[in-house]
Amino acid sequence: MDQNPDKIQYAMENTHVLREPDRRIDTFGVTKFKFTIISELMDSVGKIRVRSGEVEAQKPQIIKPAAYNNVELEGFDQKANEFLAWLKDKGLEPVFFQYGFSFRRTEANEEIITDHMANVKDKVLAAAHEKDDPMMAVIEGVDDAWEVGLLKFAIDIIGKSQEINKFDFKRRGLL
Repeated sequence: MDQNPDKIQYAMENTHVLREPDRRIDTFGVTKFKFTIISELMDSVGKIRVRSGEVEAQKPQIIKPAAYNNVELEGFDQKANEFLAWLKDKGLEPVFFQYGFSFRRTEANEEIITDHMANVKDKVLAAAHEKDDPMMAVIEGVDDAWEVGLLKFAIDIIGKSQEINKFDFKRRGLL
C-alpha cells in the first residue's frame, strides 16, 4: 500500500474489532495476540480474504522523562518549586510507558473465500468463540491496507492495557 494519507484515513475509519482479546498486554513479559483479519477484495465481488497470524507485544518499559527532574520555573517563587517537589514525593510526576510490537509474518496465512461478508464474519466469529482463546482478536478491515488495521488494533490494545500495567508497576513499587 502506498502512503496516501486518504487511504490510511479510510483504513482507520473502516477497521473494526469484531472480537477483542480477553487479555491485555502483560506488564512483565512478552504477550502474543492471535489475529484474524477479514476483508473484501477490492476488485472482486463476493471474494473475502481471511488473514490470520500473531502479533507480539514486548513488555512495557517505564519512561520517566529526565527533563521533568530539573524543571526550571522562571518567574515563579519558591512555592512553585516546593509544589514540584511535592508532586515528585507523591509519585504524581509524569510517567509514560513504551510498548514495542513485532509482527510474526512467518505465522501469518491467508485464504480467499467466495461468500458474502456477513456469512464469513459469522463463521470466523463462531470459530473464535468455539476455540475460546483469550488472546484472539477478530478484525474487519480494508484489504489493501490490512496492516493499518492491525496497527490500529495494536494502538487500541495499548490504550486498554495502560491502567493495568500502571497498577502492576505501582504494586511492585516500580512507580
